[in-house]
Amino acid sequence: MKKTVAFVCIHNSCRSQMAEAWAKHLGKDILEVYSAGTESYHEVKPGAVEVMKEVGLDMSDHYPKLLSDIPEEVDILITMGCGVVCPYWPNQHQEDWGLEDPSGGPIEGFRTTRDLIKEKVEDLVQRVTAGEL
Repeated sequence: MKKTVAFVCIHNSCRSQMAEAWAKHLGKDILEVYSAGTESYHEVKPGAVEVMKEVGLDMSDHYPKLLSDIPEEVDILITMGCGVVCPYWPNQHQEDWGLEDPSGGPIEGFRTTRDLIKEKVEDLVQRVTAGEL
């Protein structure tokens, strides 16, 4: 049975979207993946879409979602380091990845964030596979 994981940020427009794409790719056999934001936003940041396309992951059909768009309870809740306290969302395990938001900066910042998220998702997949989560 797959573990449900939700990546949550403020706008669900960059970091949580990249994490969702990586987790769906790297953990497709063991994870059921969602992402959401605490506030509505009009688009996924073009820089995030661009840098994920560079590594072969297409996020062109992604759109920002709210917490109300994901399951009411998840196994694993990952916050992205948004500097705000997310509302309580029922989960079995929660952690914060403390990632800087590259929005508004150069494309290289998006690439750095993309690569950090990949490493963190690879670690998450390994821990779930090992039965640690």
